[in-house]
Amino acid sequence: MKPIYLDHHATTPVDAAVFDAMAPYFSEKFGNASSRSHVYGSEAEAGVDEARASVAGLIGAAPQDIIFTSGATESINLAIQGVAAFYRNRGNHIITVQTEHRAVLDCCKSLEQKGCNVTYIPVDKDGMIDVNDVESAMTGKTILVTIMYANHEIGVIHDIKAIGKIARSRNVFFHCDASQAIGSEEIDVEKLGVDLLSLSAHKIYGPKGVGALYVRRKNPRVRLAPLLHGGGHERGHRSGTLNVPGIVGLGKACDIIKNSRAKEQKRVARLRDMLKTALENGLDGLAFNGHQTQRLAGNLNVSFSGIDGRALLTQLGDHLAVSAGASCSSAIPEPSYILKAISVPYELAQATIRVGVGRYTTEDEIRIAGEYIIKAVHKLRKAGAKTKARLACSGGNHGQ
Repeated sequence: MKPIYLDHHATTPVDAAVFDAMAPYFSEKFGNASSRSHVYGSEAEAGVDEARASVAGLIGAAPQDIIFTSGATESINLAIQGVAAFYRNRGNHIITVQTEHRAVLDCCKSLEQKGCNVTYIPVDKDGMIDVNDVESAMTGKTILVTIMYANHEIGVIHDIKAIGKIARSRNVFFHCDASQAIGSEEIDVEKLGVDLLSLSAHKIYGPKGVGALYVRRKNPRVRLAPLLHGGGHERGHRSGTLNVPGIVGLGKACDIIKNSRAKEQKRVARLRDMLKTALENGLDGLAFNGHQTQRLAGNLNVSFSGIDGRALLTQLGDHLAVSAGASCSSAIPEPSYILKAISVPYELAQATIRVGVGRYTTEDEIRIAGEYIIKAVHKLRKAGAKTKARLACSGGNHGQ
C-alpha cells in the first residue's frame, strides 16, 4: 500500500476530468495547431484557443495575453531574461526576494554575470517582506520587480497588490510567480497590477511539462526578447510546436479551479488546521514556520526539536509522502535557504517537514498522518535521550 500523499506543493495528480479532456488530442485530434489548412490542424488549434481562454479567465486576463510554455521554470526565465534583454538600454537593475524559488534566484544570478544588478530583499521571521523595502530599493535603472505570490516551502502570501501599485507608480515592470497560489487564491492581474505572471499545470492537477506566462499587452505594453527561436509561435515569444494535449489539460485544470476554488480552499484549510491541532495536542517542542494567517490554505511547515530530520523522514517514509524542510546530502545536512532566511535555528531547520494538503486528501488521512508523525517524533526523541545517556555515561567513565 502506498503512503498517504501530502506533498501537493511538489506536484499534484492529474484530475480524471483533465485526463479525459486531453485523451482525444493524443490520437483523434493529433494535428499540429499551426497547420491551419486542414481539419486536423484546425481541431488542434481550436483546443489551444479554448485552453488559452480558460487560463486567461482564471487570472482576469485576455486570451491574447497568454503564452504557453513548458512550465513555470521556463515562464519565469522568459519573463526575467526577456525583460532584461529587451530593456537593457533602459536599465539593468532587478529587485527580488531572498526566499524566491530557485528558478528566480538562479536566473537572477545568471543575469548578474551578464552585467545586471540584482537586489535581494530580506524577509522577517515570519517570511514576509516589507513592501517599503521594495520601493526603497528602486533606482532610475530598475526595470523589473519579480516577487512570488506564495512561498513554495513555508506557504506565506505576500502583499502583491501593494507591490504592484509601487511598481506601477515608478514605471517598473512587475513579474509574479504564482505557481503555488494559482490553485487556491483568487488572482486578477488587473487588480493586482501584475505585468507578467508565471504558472504551471502540474501544481493544479494538470499534466507535467506545460505552463503559461501572462504578458501584458497594453497599459503598459510589455515586450520580451525570446529565449527560443524558430518559427515565431506564441506571438513571437516562444517558438516551437505546441504541446496541444498538455495545453488542453492546463485549460481544463483552470476551468475546474475557477468553479471550485472558494469551497475547496475552505476544506483544505480545515484539514490543514486539523493536522496542526493534532500535532500541538500530541507533541511539545514544535515550531510552525511562516506567517500563520497570511498563508496558503494547504500548507503546514513544522519543525521538531530534539530529533534528526533525516531519521524522521525515514520513519515516515513507508506511511506518509511529505517533503523535508532541509535538503540533505549523504554526509552533511544543509538546511533550507528559506528557513535560514527566517532565522530558524540550525537544529530545528534540519528537523523540518513540509505538508501539502490537496484536493483528494481526506479527514481520515489527516487523522492517520497526525498519529504517524506524533509516534515517529516520540520514538526518535526517546532514542535520542538514550543515546545521550549512554554518551554521558561513557564520558564519565573516561574521565575517571
